[in-house]
Amino acid sequence: METRERGIFIKKSSFKGGAIAKQPSEIRLRGLRVEEAIIELDRYLNHAFLAGLPSVRVIHGKGTGTLRRVVHEQLGSHPLVRSFRLADLERGAEGVTIVEMVER
Repeated sequence: METRERGIFIKKSSFKGGAIAKQPSEIRLRGLRVEEAIIELDRYLNHAFLAGLPSVRVIHGKGTGTLRRVVHEQLGSHPLVRSFRLADLERGAEGVTIVEMVER
């Protein structure tokens, strides 16, 4: 079930033991330095996995493409990522990457 809070989509999911967790279904990395973005992306992917999200959106922006390239490098070797692709044109195109998470 998804709800919208303060402009961010929130997917509700349950952890083992019945606790309900809220985890945003997207992360915005635009404006961060590469080092900060890598740390935030890893932290976010771990939380998304624990919340049971099947897919997430990573907003890195278009810019020079440096942040997108680094994000894709990280996603390509991340153990919790099954696959990733650029978003469709109407969903952000080159400024957004859709990430499919591995199953829990």
